[in-house]
Amino acid sequence: MAQIPGVNPDDIKTFREFLVSYNKLSELCFMDCAKDFTTRDVKSDEEKCALNCMEKYLKLNQRVSQRFQEFQMVANENMMASNQKLGLNLK
Repeated sequence: MAQIPGVNPDDIKTFREFLVSYNKLSELCFMDCAKDFTTRDVKSDEEKCALNCMEKYLKLNQRVSQRFQEFQMVANENMMASNQKLGLNLK
């Protein structure tokens, strides 16, 4: 992959991850909610379904991220405690 001058590679990676998540959400909610293809208009029940789908997905994603952070904090605390018992004082 070519580097873009002045752009942090981590920012590109983060943006790619966002796009993958966004595309997954869009496809999931579209498949679940889009039912009537006989008109160009979005029906109110389809719109409500899509909004509920998006909200549920985002809340779930937020909850998983929160749990992961909690797990990481506990794992780091356990590692530090283990290192202190072994006499390793790494900070």
